[in-house]
Amino acid sequence: MDLIPDPRRAWPEQPGAGPFPLDSDTRIEAHPGTEGVARWLRTAVGAATGLPFADSADGGGADVYGADGGGVGGDNVIVLEISDAVERELGPEGYRLTVDAYAIRVDGGSAAGVFWGAQTLRQLLGPDAYRRAPVGSGREWTVPMTVIEDAPRFAWRGLMLDVARHFMPKDGVLRYLDLLAAHKLNVFHFHLTDDQGWRVEIKRHPKLTEVGAWRSRTKWGHRATELWDEKPHGGYYTQDDIREIVAYAAERHITVVPEIDIPGHSQAAIAAYPELGNTDVVDTASLAVWDTWGINANVLAPTDHTLRFYEDVFEELLGLFPSTFIHVGGDECLKDQWKESPTAQARIKEQGLADEDGLQSWFIRHFDSWLTARGRRLIGWDEILEGGLAPGAAVSSWRGYRGGIAAAKAGHDVVMCPEQQVYLDHRQAAGEDEPMPIGYVRTLEDVYRFEPVPPQLSAAEAAHVLGTQVNVWTEVMQDSSRVDYQVFPRLAAFAEVAWSTLPAPAERDFADFEQRMAEHYGRLDALGVGYRPPGGPLPWQRRPAPDGVDASLGRPIEGAPPNV
Repeated sequence: MDLIPDPRRAWPEQPGAGPFPLDSDTRIEAHPGTEGVARWLRTAVGAATGLPFADSADGGGADVYGADGGGVGGDNVIVLEISDAVERELGPEGYRLTVDAYAIRVDGGSAAGVFWGAQTLRQLLGPDAYRRAPVGSGREWTVPMTVIEDAPRFAWRGLMLDVARHFMPKDGVLRYLDLLAAHKLNVFHFHLTDDQGWRVEIKRHPKLTEVGAWRSRTKWGHRATELWDEKPHGGYYTQDDIREIVAYAAERHITVVPEIDIPGHSQAAIAAYPELGNTDVVDTASLAVWDTWGINANVLAPTDHTLRFYEDVFEELLGLFPSTFIHVGGDECLKDQWKESPTAQARIKEQGLADEDGLQSWFIRHFDSWLTARGRRLIGWDEILEGGLAPGAAVSSWRGYRGGIAAAKAGHDVVMCPEQQVYLDHRQAAGEDEPMPIGYVRTLEDVYRFEPVPPQLSAAEAAHVLGTQVNVWTEVMQDSSRVDYQVFPRLAAFAEVAWSTLPAPAERDFADFEQRMAEHYGRLDALGVGYRPPGGPLPWQRRPAPDGVDASLGRPIEGAPPNV
């Protein structure tokens, strides 16, 4: 069984017995709370196999397993059930998948656990179970007789997708939610705003998308190049689009965590509403949505008007996203304008703050209190530690482990996503064929050997590590094919790190993982994923240059990344 992520335990149910066949008479018996999993099985696996998976007429399931757990009749059925025993033994996301001569049974600690068990069942059917229609008539579908007991190591297993730098249309986002589900990842961190674009409709402030969602041109490749794509770029999600995305994710037991970046990375918002910027320092009315990359000096003004404006934004956001966590960014906020601004300096004096770092902390604390009062929790990049961490806030530790270590030692929850390890915009190999090579080389093996919990944490402190995520920044990913290339196959390695209980990094069996990947590449092929092949990029994956100019040079960083 070449499963990814590798399950906790697996053994043959009946050694030497043949596989369990699926056919047109195979039914699904969905017990209370598992109806959504049954719907997914019929939609996804039913489409690939051509099998109807009709509702079982038995309902209660008593005829499938007797009191001793043995089969007593009612065979050729897939039983889905939430089990208190599984929840006690394996946790809410744990599952037990049992395939014997009578039935396929998926017992989960919750509906999510049943869903992850169904994902494993799909893997057992082979790569063709990932297609959208049957590839031939008369195909026999079988599942090996086995028992699998499995549960995740971390509760937060995520991917952050930046749709501000390059917009991904709604259908592409839905596709990525399916890809996350196939890898048992359960958090989609949705980076919706930045200097280069505002991507979510806010009805009280329509110019955020009328103006802020569009830029006139785009830097081609790394910001150090002289090349430009002169075509206007943009797009945004309507509120109904967001509702659809959130509902689609929920059906797959994925939480969508939205990010609205404040107080830095805000030029798109300032271009739409100039009064949000530091008008006493710069002519904010002359600013446009930014067309290049890097850290921008145009940050939000620390005024009451700005606070009320973003309260409006977050108020609408809370109505769209049920996630407990709301991400507020907080990273790379240059303080130059605040140092020159009489308004900012007056705020520092009024609040008795030490300096501009304290002013950023004041800004973040305001929204921490505002979100807490509405039953939500603030999470931000590790710069929110500067000037004092807001009480109750959680940290996305991106600049390395250091911020996460400091936050966990102070009793704050942490999501580990150090750029040196799990930034998937970083190149996958040192070869000259790599399209727009950015950052350190992070191979499939490097990602597989990533360890989210640093040894500096005690057991009690490590309990504050909610989990881990990869981050996908899209400055050099202008379309979905480029995103696919950067994300895969490394996301498969990351999924195993986030889900499976692995030994220490140096002791992990990468050869075994590679052997299982041979099967997994077939699944990715069936899903239409444009991954980087093990032998290097295919000719059409090498990024073309405009007008024949060589744009292959990016910003590679040589050597091993620092462990900070």
